[in-house]
Amino acid sequence: MLTTLRVKNLALVEDTRVSFESGLNVITGETGAGKSILMGALGLLLGERADKSLIRAGADQCSAEAVFLLPDTSLLDAVLDELGLDPIEDGQLIIRRIIKAQSGTQALVNDQPVTLQALKRIGDYLVDMHGPYDHQSLLSNDVQREILDAFGDLTELHSPYATSYQALRTLDGRIADVEAVGGNVGEQIEILSFKVKELEEADLSEEEEEEVTQEHAVFGHAQRIMELANRAALTLTEDEMSVTDGLASVLRALEELQKLLPEAGDWRAELEEASTRVREVSAAIALRVDNIDADPGRLEWLDQRLTTYQRMKRKYGPTVADALTQLEQARNRLEDLQSRDERLEELRKERKVVLKELEQHGATLRQARKKAGTKLAKAITAELTELGFAHGRFGVEIIPCEPGPSGMDLVEFMFEPNVGEGMRPLRQIASSGEISRVMLATKAVLARHDRIPVLVFDEIDANIGGETGGAVGRKLSTVAEHHQILCITHLPQVAMYGAYHYAVRKRVEDQRTRTDVVALDGEARVEEIARMLGGRDMTKSTLAHAREMLERVAG
Repeated sequence: MLTTLRVKNLALVEDTRVSFESGLNVITGETGAGKSILMGALGLLLGERADKSLIRAGADQCSAEAVFLLPDTSLLDAVLDELGLDPIEDGQLIIRRIIKAQSGTQALVNDQPVTLQALKRIGDYLVDMHGPYDHQSLLSNDVQREILDAFGDLTELHSPYATSYQALRTLDGRIADVEAVGGNVGEQIEILSFKVKELEEADLSEEEEEEVTQEHAVFGHAQRIMELANRAALTLTEDEMSVTDGLASVLRALEELQKLLPEAGDWRAELEEASTRVREVSAAIALRVDNIDADPGRLEWLDQRLTTYQRMKRKYGPTVADALTQLEQARNRLEDLQSRDERLEELRKERKVVLKELEQHGATLRQARKKAGTKLAKAITAELTELGFAHGRFGVEIIPCEPGPSGMDLVEFMFEPNVGEGMRPLRQIASSGEISRVMLATKAVLARHDRIPVLVFDEIDANIGGETGGAVGRKLSTVAEHHQILCITHLPQVAMYGAYHYAVRKRVEDQRTRTDVVALDGEARVEEIARMLGGRDMTKSTLAHAREMLERVAG
């Protein structure tokens, strides 16, 4: 849910912070008070383009900030990861947008800078705005398809289709590769054959490369190694004052001491083991040095082998693993080319089989969509009847199209507001009020399926009367059981259903016009409903009527 919206120096708003609650939040106010500024600020936070003329006179920048609280962040965390952003911590997501008079704009998500494109993508998972704005996801054919599939619980039918679709894409890629050769097949075979032969003869392996590199380093420092080894050997066994001579002297002393002090026998045994180990180490050093010195041809072989590895990595690398991957790809490509015609025939036969499977899965999905579409159209039409479209009709058209990732259908939501006008695609409906009510009817049906947590309705009560307004209010209240709703309304019949009520008010102070947002309850809310019923001149009857309306909803 959207917990906080703060706006600073945006148009008439100097600095205001609004704390919203879950459920239905209604926003009211006189015409021109600045209700649209709140929606404009939210639009900026969802990636709308900024205009510097929005900056309040006398200020050098304006800003908007929204705090969202998300109980489940997994879906949005995946999007943030794709965008290279940190995951959400403690379920809180903060979006900021700053517009500067002397420079550009800045967008931040949890204090990390983002592009407008990234902001729009994140916003699509948070807020759905319905009204005179462009942020209307329900008008997208892709979203309409997703909604229909969710309503019809068709997720399980997607898996076999998606598997076949991916197999078809893979085969199309292989066929394109083979067909793209053109007339230079012989030349490519010759090039690939040389490549395969060269890599096979090189006989590369990551393990051997490491061993060769290490051994070559030893031979490269042979002289220093021999100097150090000889020094060690002399000290251990060969000098007049060698370690072994010293140990021998100690052993003789301990042998005599053992006659006088019995525990000296244990010391002598331990030193005998040490003496034996010293002689073994000295022998191992001498043997290793002799091996280095005795095989001068080994260094030449190591040089050649290391050169081979370096040359192959320059041509096919940068690593041995990359070179081996190129070898495998070249073998496969060579096999395809050497039997090009036969391979093409095999691939095309395989493609026919996969395409047939794909079409079968697609047809099954289409039939299920048609069945679900009929039920969805009936359900939404029933909702629309209660929302002032006594003769309105909603429809779902399934239009066959080329296979795509999600099926072989284009889903188009259709709408006929009045008898005789004919069905038209929903996105062609001109009136924002009509679109908003269709959206509301759809949300009422799909409330349990829609993944977007915050819904914003603006001008939803345009061109409707009091009776329909009450129906709109009831529908908003129903949808608010599953979503947080922000609704700007001019109708008291809608406002009275709000679980939370905010009034946008304009005042003049110090020769400046300021807009504030005030949370209403008790008598303040009664007075606001009365104002909406009868204008500025409130009477006892309008106040009583307002109180009765609120009590009726509360009861």
